[in-house]
Amino acid sequence: MSGLRFSVSSTEGTARRGVLVTPHGEVQTPAFMPVGTLGAVKGLGPEALEECGAQVMLANLYHLTLRPGIERIAELGGIHAWTGWRGPILTDSGGFQVFSLGDLRQIDEQGVRFRSVHDGSRLRFTPESVVASQAFLGVDVAMVLDECPPWPIGEAEAESAQQRTHRWAVRSLEERSRHDDWPGALFAIVQGSFYPELRARAASELAALPFDGFAIGGVSVGEEKSLGRAVVSQIAPGLPADRPRYLMGVGTPADIAFAVRHGVDLFDCVLPSRNARHGTLFTSGGTLRIKNARFATDPRPVDPECSCVCCRRVSRAFLHHLFRSGEITAKVLATAHNVRFFLDFVGQLREALASGCLAATVDDWIALYDDESPTSSSSESC
Repeated sequence: MSGLRFSVSSTEGTARRGVLVTPHGEVQTPAFMPVGTLGAVKGLGPEALEECGAQVMLANLYHLTLRPGIERIAELGGIHAWTGWRGPILTDSGGFQVFSLGDLRQIDEQGVRFRSVHDGSRLRFTPESVVASQAFLGVDVAMVLDECPPWPIGEAEAESAQQRTHRWAVRSLEERSRHDDWPGALFAIVQGSFYPELRARAASELAALPFDGFAIGGVSVGEEKSLGRAVVSQIAPGLPADRPRYLMGVGTPADIAFAVRHGVDLFDCVLPSRNARHGTLFTSGGTLRIKNARFATDPRPVDPECSCVCCRRVSRAFLHHLFRSGEITAKVLATAHNVRFFLDFVGQLREALASGCLAATVDDWIALYDDESPTSSSSESC
């Protein structure tokens, strides 16, 4: 039986603030989950991640299956003991990664066959094996195996993927019932590409099943921004109000603010850490490219409103120097800043919800970040 509990403490329109109780602690929602694909956020150990204010970490079953293997992690005490992360852990099933393999994978009704990108060995994911592996790891939240179609895709192909995802979801629930000693939760994933009728059908059919939470998948797969936001605004408010809603793999501050307005509770994205490693930093005044020459003599912190270790201790000029010198510390400091920024930003949305001023806060963030790509130059206010 799942040890997850969810309650809503305040609302504003379709947006809500809540508390998610898991076997390894509480999560205040809306919440951003830093991505630790291999069990750690690149550049940040568990203590550093705690210092950033993270409540929950995301890992990826596909990558952990390839290396070091689920059995080894279990033998070493499970995913919490192995990683050193004491808080809740959500594992993505790896469906997106598997379906991105192209010719290296084959889909059938039973699941997916694929080759390891490391040694070419043959591997098999089924809905049952994915649930069993996540239970074996001892994760707090497990995702079902889904078929995540690319974009563009024809409606008939999208419908086939959506229906298979539903059948796999039913099988995942059946497998969950075989693991009574595992207190983790199981989330379904709403697919259907960018066809409103398919999305509506998927959400309705999954909502009738006893999942612990629901995710919106298949967004941010190359589509125009308007299409992704249309899916969020269509689907999120109609998902069961008594269970958490998770938007997978999204996104920029503007995307997250938009989704919070429409009732999404959980988010993950690689943008904070990935962009940090390339010298692109998120700030309260917009993004900045720290490698640009104009920062070589800038004595200010990256963001005067941020209290991360980077902004507390070093200047833009020093961080610029570290990046230009190829010093690994540059990536560590930049990652600490970006992760802290995203966590603080979502914290602001929680506070705005509690005080009844979410609408204005969301508008401000969308106005600031909607015209910026994740790797755009800094704004004048930076």
